[in-house]
Amino acid sequence: QVHLVESGGGLVQAGGSLRLSCAASGTIFSIGIWRWHRQAPGKQREVVASITSGGRAVYADSVEGRFTISRDHAKRTVYLQMDNVKPEDTAVYYCNADGGANYWGQGTQVTVSS
Repeated sequence: QVHLVESGGGLVQAGGSLRLSCAASGTIFSIGIWRWHRQAPGKQREVVASITSGGRAVYADSVEGRFTISRDHAKRTVYLQMDNVKPEDTAVYYCNADGGANYWGQGTQVTVSS
């Protein structure tokens, strides 16, 4: 079982930065891919960024060059550094751990003002 807790969301002005954290506990050795998803009001949940256990990162076109996903093995934490944010980045952001079973955090709200 894996338990995920996101933090770091909040209100930020367009062009600013925010760093989201996803703290993991439990049996994480089986996790092959870590992802950040987001869901805006009235829209489907979408993958923003993912990183494999080997460190390979992939980004959605909409955030490429602005967001960076990373992992700190010692802290058992996955991060999403969000730079040059835009109003369309406003959403609830969810951490997801994929290791056969899928685990989700509770989400953290990010609001970008114009």
